[in-house]
Amino acid sequence: MKETELTIDRKEKIKELTQLMINNADGHNIIGDGINIVRDSPGAKVSHEFADEIYLRRMDIDKGYFVVGAIHKHLHIWFLLQGNVSIAKKEGVEDYIAPCYVISQPGDQRVRIANEDSIFVNIHKNPSNTQDIDELEKNIVCMNWEEFDKYKNTEVCQQ
Repeated sequence: MKETELTIDRKEKIKELTQLMINNADGHNIIGDGINIVRDSPGAKVSHEFADEIYLRRMDIDKGYFVVGAIHKHLHIWFLLQGNVSIAKKEGVEDYIAPCYVISQPGDQRVRIANEDSIFVNIHKNPSNTQDIDELEKNIVCMNWEEFDKYKNTEVCQQ
């Protein structure tokens, strides 16, 4: 198989895994409903910080919890500050041990499990300096692939 075929196949596998996790989400051990971005829940505490044109989203994830993430619209950086997580994404499953950081591409969606208590931080652009979390989430993520495909074909994304 060519690498592009492998990537397409992996993307389909992640879609299947994501849907399976969403279907089995109990809000306790498996977090993420596919409709709303994960905010606070028993095993994943979320906090927010702001700097000039920057939004920092921190998630403290307890060992053993699965988190189904949204689909990211923009290039951004995430950091694992503490712990160990395994992340399934279209490129495959990878293990990360803190401290580390990754440059995340538009269209990335992650299903992660915390192998240890972990601190996961996303850094996003925030050109309007809003502190309205609902507005930020609309600007940063899509909740499904149809929404992302529509987004990436808009003029805003083309610029």
